[in-house]
Amino acid sequence: MKDTPSATDVLKQLLQPVTVATDSKSTLVGSVDVAAHSDDSKKHREHERKAEEAENEGKARKETPPLLRRKQGLQALPDAELQSSLRLPYIGLLHRLARGMVLTRRGAARGLAEHWGSLKYIQALQAGKGSLLWLSSEGRQIARHYKTLQSEELGQAFALVLAEHILRNRFPGYSVSVVHSDTALRAGWALTAAERDTKDDKSASVGYRYRPHFLAEVWKPSLPSVIIPIACKGNHSGAGVSHDQLASCAAHVDGLHVGAWNQTPALLFSTELPLDGPVTVHALHVPGNGSRLDLPTVTDAADVDLDQPPRQENHFPGIERPAREDQTLDPLPGCHVRAEHFAWFQETLAHTDAAGLVAFAGSGRATAQLLTKRQGSEFFKTFEHPSAGSVQDIGHTLLGDEFAGTDHIFRLNGTHVEAFSGVQKDLFEYLAGRGDTQRPQVSQWRAQTHSRRSSLPRTGWDSDWGGPVSIHQDGTVLAIRPVSVTKTSR
Repeated sequence: MKDTPSATDVLKQLLQPVTVATDSKSTLVGSVDVAAHSDDSKKHREHERKAEEAENEGKARKETPPLLRRKQGLQALPDAELQSSLRLPYIGLLHRLARGMVLTRRGAARGLAEHWGSLKYIQALQAGKGSLLWLSSEGRQIARHYKTLQSEELGQAFALVLAEHILRNRFPGYSVSVVHSDTALRAGWALTAAERDTKDDKSASVGYRYRPHFLAEVWKPSLPSVIIPIACKGNHSGAGVSHDQLASCAAHVDGLHVGAWNQTPALLFSTELPLDGPVTVHALHVPGNGSRLDLPTVTDAADVDLDQPPRQENHFPGIERPAREDQTLDPLPGCHVRAEHFAWFQETLAHTDAAGLVAFAGSGRATAQLLTKRQGSEFFKTFEHPSAGSVQDIGHTLLGDEFAGTDHIFRLNGTHVEAFSGVQKDLFEYLAGRGDTQRPQVSQWRAQTHSRRSSLPRTGWDSDWGGPVSIHQDGTVLAIRPVSVTKTSR
């Protein structure tokens, strides 16, 4: 029987590079098309069955519903953007997952501490045959009890890491930020009837469940951003299920159009996490000339002001289609960021990105002032992490940089372990403000973040800290170390 590895041994392994297999061949496109057609046929047969039952019961036969709308033109990613495998330190994957979870406000954790949920996967994966990443024995054990949750969350982690990798190759010299789609879109739309401002609010809600899971913003200070919707799923089954998931992802990314009709590019991912085999990320993309937030005229450029308070707007839901033979077509369900919304949307994405950063550092007050009411400002205003009230007093110097943030203690193989999440101190101060009246300096924060992009990301073992450290390109840090905890009896 093998001895259980010590917490220090496990933490050292987090810095070891692991190889993630990827699949983005042209044959994948054909397999996803077959899966989409099969799903459409299945839904049609189910409708016919129910319609026949209704007729037998003397009820009126319902009309055949339209086929699920999916993004067309799926393509394999070029080798210049995504090779057949990607090597990264495992702690970087946990860091990316934690950063992506911080504003979702879902599940039992709910709130600023939710990103600690990423740490349950600290031993879920391991290098297997050929150094490819496999589920570990602990990962297989988690899958038996929390199969759907694990595949979903790890699927998101792999997708976001690969999305950033792809977009940095596609747009050299630009920064890439990723925000949770629903959080950003709530600044302009009530996604459900329950999210309307008041009970008397008669404005329509989107009421369409197919939306991208994340939005990537490719940006440079003072230039229009490019928006790339991302849809991502995961499974513990096999390639066949990944084909089905990518067909579903094509519907999710088509729920948001930016700019011109049907010109929004997109990234689609399905991560296969088999119980006996290497982890494989299946990836496709949709090219498009749209989604660049060019303002209608040069004089409108001044309308983009990242330092003004976040604006909650109420855009009418629906994706506008071009007229056909002078005939106006009804909008399709979903969200459409039209040209007149571009300045507002660029501000909203920057504010949401900044809110996620200070939430990762544990400050509810700073998070709240960067979000609209529908995005959750009231929630974050009233909910503080236990140590967030004095978050600027919680700091560490890690790999030579100063960070402000918050910490958490948990157990790893019976040993107490401290995890610290934060952001470079000067970046935090731009966003947290000083006093009750100073607004966050989002434009300054973005300028400083962009100027440092070439020196990050970094990972390493910090001897003074006593554990592994991951610094992301957005200036956030995730650091972990064993600690001694003295128990006292009552």
